[in-house]
Amino acid sequence: MGELSYIGKSFRRKDGPDKVTGRAMYSQDVKLPGTLIGRILRSPHPHARILRIDTSKARALPGVKAVITVDDTKGIKHGFVETPRYPPDQEVLARGRVVHVGEEIAAVAAIDQLTARQALELIEVDYEILPAVFDPDEAIQPDAPQIHPTHPKAQVPFSNIGGRTATGWGDVEAGFAESDYVREDRFESHLRTHGYLEPHTTIAHWENERLNVWTSSMGTFIKRAKLAKTLDLPYSAVRVHKAYVGGTFGGKIDLYSHEYCAARLSMITRRPVRIVATREDIFAAYRHGQPLAMEIKTGVKKDGTIVAQQIRVINNSGAYRGSGVVVIFLAWGFTMIPYRIPNLKYEGLSVYTNYTVRAPQRGHGCPQIRFAIESQLDRIAEDLGIDPVTIRLRNARKPWEELPNGDNVHEAGLIDCIKVAAEKSDFLGKYGKGRKAASTIRRGIGMGVSGYFGGSLIYPNGSGVIVKMNDDGTPTVLTGGIDVGQGSETVISQIVAEELAVNIDDVKIISSDTDTTPQDIGAWISGMTYVTGNAARQAAGNVRQQLLDLAALRFNVDIKHLGIKDRVIFNRNDPGQRMTYREIIAHSIATRRGDTIIGEGFWRTMRDEPTHPSLATTKGRWSENYAYSCQVAEVEVDIESGEARLIKALTVHDCGFPINPALVKGQIDGQVSMALGHAFLEEVLTKNGYTLNPTWLDYRMPTIHEMAASDDADVITEQYVVGKPYRTKEVGEGLVSGILAAIANAVYDATGVRLTSTPFTPEKILKGVRKLAREGKGRQ
Repeated sequence: MGELSYIGKSFRRKDGPDKVTGRAMYSQDVKLPGTLIGRILRSPHPHARILRIDTSKARALPGVKAVITVDDTKGIKHGFVETPRYPPDQEVLARGRVVHVGEEIAAVAAIDQLTARQALELIEVDYEILPAVFDPDEAIQPDAPQIHPTHPKAQVPFSNIGGRTATGWGDVEAGFAESDYVREDRFESHLRTHGYLEPHTTIAHWENERLNVWTSSMGTFIKRAKLAKTLDLPYSAVRVHKAYVGGTFGGKIDLYSHEYCAARLSMITRRPVRIVATREDIFAAYRHGQPLAMEIKTGVKKDGTIVAQQIRVINNSGAYRGSGVVVIFLAWGFTMIPYRIPNLKYEGLSVYTNYTVRAPQRGHGCPQIRFAIESQLDRIAEDLGIDPVTIRLRNARKPWEELPNGDNVHEAGLIDCIKVAAEKSDFLGKYGKGRKAASTIRRGIGMGVSGYFGGSLIYPNGSGVIVKMNDDGTPTVLTGGIDVGQGSETVISQIVAEELAVNIDDVKIISSDTDTTPQDIGAWISGMTYVTGNAARQAAGNVRQQLLDLAALRFNVDIKHLGIKDRVIFNRNDPGQRMTYREIIAHSIATRRGDTIIGEGFWRTMRDEPTHPSLATTKGRWSENYAYSCQVAEVEVDIESGEARLIKALTVHDCGFPINPALVKGQIDGQVSMALGHAFLEEVLTKNGYTLNPTWLDYRMPTIHEMAASDDADVITEQYVVGKPYRTKEVGEGLVSGILAAIANAVYDATGVRLTSTPFTPEKILKGVRKLAREGKGRQ
């Protein structure tokens, strides 16, 4: 079809006008007559037995329409993971015991906020306080308070183990014996929250024996599945409507109790019920990211070639399993992807504590494990007298390598990413020079490498798209894909416009409604552009083929002689023979018994694999799509105050090819900002299960004043050809990881202080600088 018209070009976002004009309808903007206000009673204790709940006074309060406790539920459990090995472990309301501060105990529906709040105050709950444990190293001890029994298949002599991942290949001990240099280190990451600006909001309306739901989420189909299951309803009785979403970053995937409570209260009252979480609730009781402790032992040859690696990851999963058993699996995967490791022994432990449940957060373990591995790799390089660029090139995976789990990296661009990043940043020209500055402001440069997967087999495993041609020749696309700010509707429109040779503004999108659109994987596991995008390409290609077939029949010519442009099909050998899409559709309806033109597409990653890999053993295929990146950070550190800031970030990445470069750039800058917050600013402060900084005033997020200059470059390894499947790679999560590691390495380059835990606070940096000065190693 010649040069591409829409793919690879930056077009205005489809949702842009609605958002900047205020027309966008978020869940909180949905107004239904007679809506009641829902509120939730939460536990004030981290661990306690519930002796008595008395809701009689609340029920008697004028204006209260319903009150529910666990006795008003079906007792059906749910979980982020629901597999035979890891069955659902959490009820929607606490039964007999609470295991973290903020756990949901009861919910009310009332005519207004004041009445709802008064009703909560009238609910009487008697507790027996139980011992609690908050540190995973303490929680695994035999005499620790038991939150839940250790998983029977974990096969470890520890308490409170929610799950275990154990895997490896080769002979690690032989590898260490063969190594010329072996190093052991421990790294820790801290607790952060997602920082989405739109709070959790749900409005539910039970009407005509069907449940209608608007909720802030990352996928309408996964929400429908979870609600239908816990409410014991058929899927067909639950409709999750489209609503704009104000940020997620991994924090709105799973079922939340407020969503269930809004639905159940509506079913009881037969009126709409709205529940909006306060920001204080979100900080104190909702799900945050995954803090990891990582113990790494690595053996290398004198030239820096990795021979063997042994890794142990401990996750503080909170009071229920959450995504804890997933993050310890993923940390293994993010170890495997970038570098060749001939011999590996890996163990991950997910540990229950009396903290709130954990959820995925952008990168889901990748920033933590890459920070640890890349920091240690720099240490090894320095000890061996090798520069950071050379040691990474020596171990980087090459195109078409097969990973130990059987996946193939295809056209992996990691080596090119490292080379381009080193050249564009003048890395070797700047490295090691910052500590020689005469002033107290020291400048350093650091590098970090990462790899990330794009799409895996998680419910519903694939995405469907329908393209329906209208009588005027324009296409309407029906997709279950949800746009949470990443630009999915824009990307899908570009693909359809390219395949059908129509103007992008002519493409209309109907999305993320469980009643009217096909199933979709949702905006997680970084698979939307590859999975949903290929389904859209397939559906549009099916439409294109129907149009060409009809035109060829009408012109009495072979299809190979036909061309398409601007909603017109023409005979290349006889330009007078031409039909508009409108004319072809009318012809189809007139001659084919009213048959209009509709195309269907469905895409499933690894379509020949029966299921996802084992979370416990890692056996099985994981993904058929891997993206690679190398990132460079330049920092300034004041060695008198310990204050550090990111000055410049460079991201060189292999995303296959950018469908919309502006959207890719936005993803890169957003991840640099998030990594900056991870490194220097953000931390959920807790004590004995209570959140100490539950507001934006106390939780520091990057603002325009902290932002760094962010540059980027693409390493193009794939191409888009009209009518053929494509292999674009993810760009929404993996780029938050290498830059965090690069910042840590840059701080070291500037100061000589090696930080092994996040965040990189002034106190930690000053402590390190003073220690170096006492030891006579500091360069003042």
